[in-house]
Amino acid sequence: MKIPYSWLKELVPNLPPLSELEPTFAHLGLPLEGVDEVAAPPRGVLLVAVTRAEPIEGTQLTKLTLDTGSNGEQVIASGAPNAVGLPVGTMVALVSPGTELGGMTYGVRAMQGVESWGMAASAKELGLGEGAAGLMLFPASTATPGTPMRELWPDDHVLDVEVTPNRADVLSALGLARDLAAFLKLVLVEPPAGPAASGPGEIKVTLPPKGLTLERDPSRKLRFGCDHFAARTVSGLTNGPAPLWMQRRVTLAGMRPIDLIVDTSNYVMLELGQPTALYDRRDVADDQILVAFGQRQGEVVKDLMGGVHTVGAEDLLILGGDQPEISSVAEAFAAAGQPKAGDTVLGIAGIMGGDHGHVRADTTAVVIESAHFDPVLLRRTSTRLGLKTDAVYRYERGVDPLLAPKAADRVAALLAEAGHGTIHPGATVVGEPEVPGTIDTTGDQIRALLGMHVDTAEMRDILTRLGCTVTGDGDTLHVTPPSWRVDMTIWQDLAEEVARLHGYAELPESLPTLRVHPSNIGAEREGVERATLRRTLAGLGFQEVVTYTFTSDEEAARARTETPTARLRNPMTADRTGLRTALYPSLLRAAQAHARGDRVLIFEMGRIFPQSGEAERLGLLLRGALAPSPSAQQPGVAGDFRAFKGLVESLAATLGAGFELRQLRADRADGKGVPAALHPGIAGEVVWNGEVIGWMGSLHPEIAQEFGLKGDTYVLDVALPLPGRAWAFRDPSRAPAAWRDLAVVTPQTVSYGEVAALLREEGGEMLESVEPFDVYTGEQIGEGQRSVAVHLVFRTAKTLTDEEVDPVMDRVMAAVRAQGWGIREKA
Repeated sequence: MKIPYSWLKELVPNLPPLSELEPTFAHLGLPLEGVDEVAAPPRGVLLVAVTRAEPIEGTQLTKLTLDTGSNGEQVIASGAPNAVGLPVGTMVALVSPGTELGGMTYGVRAMQGVESWGMAASAKELGLGEGAAGLMLFPASTATPGTPMRELWPDDHVLDVEVTPNRADVLSALGLARDLAAFLKLVLVEPPAGPAASGPGEIKVTLPPKGLTLERDPSRKLRFGCDHFAARTVSGLTNGPAPLWMQRRVTLAGMRPIDLIVDTSNYVMLELGQPTALYDRRDVADDQILVAFGQRQGEVVKDLMGGVHTVGAEDLLILGGDQPEISSVAEAFAAAGQPKAGDTVLGIAGIMGGDHGHVRADTTAVVIESAHFDPVLLRRTSTRLGLKTDAVYRYERGVDPLLAPKAADRVAALLAEAGHGTIHPGATVVGEPEVPGTIDTTGDQIRALLGMHVDTAEMRDILTRLGCTVTGDGDTLHVTPPSWRVDMTIWQDLAEEVARLHGYAELPESLPTLRVHPSNIGAEREGVERATLRRTLAGLGFQEVVTYTFTSDEEAARARTETPTARLRNPMTADRTGLRTALYPSLLRAAQAHARGDRVLIFEMGRIFPQSGEAERLGLLLRGALAPSPSAQQPGVAGDFRAFKGLVESLAATLGAGFELRQLRADRADGKGVPAALHPGIAGEVVWNGEVIGWMGSLHPEIAQEFGLKGDTYVLDVALPLPGRAWAFRDPSRAPAAWRDLAVVTPQTVSYGEVAALLREEGGEMLESVEPFDVYTGEQIGEGQRSVAVHLVFRTAKTLTDEEVDPVMDRVMAAVRAQGWGIREKA
C-alpha cells in the first residue's frame, strides 16, 4: 500500500522524521518495501486559468487562451483530448518558457499557426503520476493565476508499506496512523467527520435475508450478503476536476484522478478504508435500491468500464427500482419466467459499478452507497468474473462493519464542499452488522504463550491504545476489540498484539529445554531420507522442479492418466480444476516450458490424489543429450534409454539399494501390461530392494506430441518412500574370488533381468555377483535368439576349489536348460 508521509504527518502531528520512522514499521510487522522521493514540479510550472478554448480548424489541436498572472494573457496549442471545450476558469499546469523538465527546456514554438507559449502538461509529463491521457485539470480559483505549482504540490516521500492479509485495518491512512500512534504513544488527529444525519433518508434500501441456501449445495448457507448499508444523497453538484489537494493525495497513493465525484469516493477509501459507490440519482428508479443475488442464471451485466459479465445466483447485485424480493437462491430460478429489467442493475456489489447508473460529466445529484458485504462471497465472485479492484482488495480482507455510515457522511461533506452541492439531512441506514465479541484471558496465559514477562497493567495499556475496551480485576482481562480489528477473535490474537507493541526485540533468546519423547525417536528419518535423495539426484545432474498440484480433465486425457476425482470448488483458472492423479504430467509441463533447450534432466517429489487414495511419488525425466559433444572430434553422451537407466542405477548404488528393471509387455503372464504413458517396446517395472515401486521407460510418442516434446523423452514414476532393507555389518572376505563365464542363449523377448534373476537364485549364497559383458545375435545361434555372456563371481570366507564351484555351475546350467534356453559353448 502506498501512502504519502505528509498525510500520516497530518494525522499524527508529532510523528518523528522519516529516517527515524522506518524501523518502527518493521517493529509493527508492517515493513516498508520502499520509500520513493517525489520531487515537486519545477518553479516554472505555473497554475494558470483558461479564459477561452477553441478548436484549430483542420487539426486535432485546441487553442487555449490562458490567464498566466504577471505574464499576462498567453496562448498555447494542445493536442490533449480533454482540452476540447474546457470551461472558462478551469486551471491547468503550464510549463512556462525557459523551464527545464524531463531533460529538455521548453520555449515558445509555432504549432499550426499558433505561437504556443510553453506547454500545458499531463501528470506523467510532470513526473507526478501515470496519467498521460489528458491535461491535469483543477477547479477554478484553486490558486491565483501564475502561482508556481510547487507551492501547492511540494516535495514528499511515498511509503510503500507491506500489509499482511490479516491486517485489513491498516489499508488506509487513518488505520496506519492509528497503529503508529498506538505504538509511539502519540496523539491521533482523526479526519473531520461529515454532517450527522437527522431523520430518514430519501432512498429506500432492501437487503437480502441472512442464511440463504445455495442452489448447487442446499446443505450450505451463506452467512449474509450485505449486513449493513448506508445511503445518503447530495444534489445541486457541479462535477468537474477534484481539488488540487485531493488529486495530489490520490495520485501519490497510486491512483489516477478522474473527476470530483469519482476522486472523492477513492479518497475516502484511501483515508478511512471503506469503499463506497456513487450512482447518478437519475438512474436510481423510484429512489429505491435492492441488494439481491442474481435473479436468473446467465444474467448479463455490463460494468462501467464496458466489460460484460454473466452473473449467477451466488453473485450479489445492486439493483435500482422496485424489484421483487428473493428469499432464497432457489426462488430465483423458480421466478425465471418473470420479466426483469436488466438495465436496473446499478453494479456488482462491492466490486464494480454498472454501466447503468455511473456518474457522468453532467451528473448533479448522486446517491452514496457505503456498505459492508460478505468478504468470502465477494472474493468468489471477483475471482470467477476476473475483476480485482481496490474495493475487493479491502472487502475480502475485512472492512470495519460499523464504518459504512461514517464513510457516507464523509463523502457527502467533501462533495458538498468541493462541488457546491446540498446534502439531504437524512440518511438511510439498514442492517445489523456483527461486531467482534468479548475475549476473556489472563495476564498469566499471555505471558506463558509469549515466554517473556509483561505486566498485566502494561497489557491493559497496550490493548487500550489499540482501541480495545478492557475490563476485569487483577490478572483477569475481558477485552472487546474495536470494530475495525476484525482479525482479533481469540486470546492468542491479543497476545500477538501485546508482543508487537511491547517489542519483539524483548523476546528472550534462551533456548527451550528439549526432551525427546520415545514416540519422536526416528521422526526425522523421513525428512533425512528425502534430503539425501534430493542431494543424490542433484549430484547426478538432475534439477528439482516444484509444480502445481492442480490439473484438468483435458490434461489428464492428453497424458493418458486417471481423470481427477478431487475437484476444486472455486478453481483459480479453467486449466486447474482438480487435484492431479499422477506425477509425470507435471514433469511433461515443465519439459514443455523448456522445449527449446538442449537438455532437460529434472525430478519432482510430490503428492498425487488418485481414486485409490493420496500418495507420494518421485518422478524423473530426461530429454535431449545427456552430455553434448565438446567438439567435432569428441562425441557426447546420447540421452537414450541406456543413459537414463544408468542414472537410476547410479542413484540406487549411491543409496546402497538393490535395483532391478523388469521388462513390461502386454503379453506378460501376470497381467502387468505396459502403462499407457510408455512406449510399448521400451517399458519396465522398477524393483527397489526387492519391491516393485513403479515404472520407467520411453514416453509414448503420441503423448510427447500432445505436449509438444520433440525427440525421445524418458520418464520414471515410483512410489515414495523408497523401500529400505536391513543393514548388517559383515567383514569382507580376504579369500580370492572364483570366476566362471557363461553364455546363455534365449529368445530375444526374454529380458536380461529374467536371466540374471535365475542365475542368482540357483547360484545361492556362494554367488557374489553377476556381471554381463557381451551380447551377441547372429547366424551362429539362430534367428530370433540372443546370447548374453556373463561373469559369475563366486566367493566365500575361504579359497574356493573347482570341486566346490563346479557342482554349483552344474546346477545353474541345469536350471537354464530347464527353462528351454541354451548354453553357448564358446562365448
